[in-house]
Amino acid sequence: MPVTFMIPGPLRALAAERAEVRVDFRSGLLSEALAVLWRECPAVRDRVVTELGEVRPHINVFVDGENARDLGGMAAPVREGAEIFILPALSGG
Repeated sequence: MPVTFMIPGPLRALAAERAEVRVDFRSGLLSEALAVLWRECPAVRDRVVTELGEVRPHINVFVDGENARDLGGMAAPVREGAEIFILPALSGG
């Protein structure tokens, strides 16, 4: 069963204009699931993670509705069939 990545509007141009990207992934760590996404959409990587491989401070990643930072960051568990949302921070008032 694939993992589904939800791609926000600002990153869709880097993902062939797709709002969702499904990748084959059984279960494991967020870092492993993201590595599969990078193979499918390599241009998204630099917008989501730093040179050290950590999620950028202005990006939030949610695994099945839970903030990955609260689940261990890149070591957050990802189950088969998970939905992963990549959300840039919003500002303004």
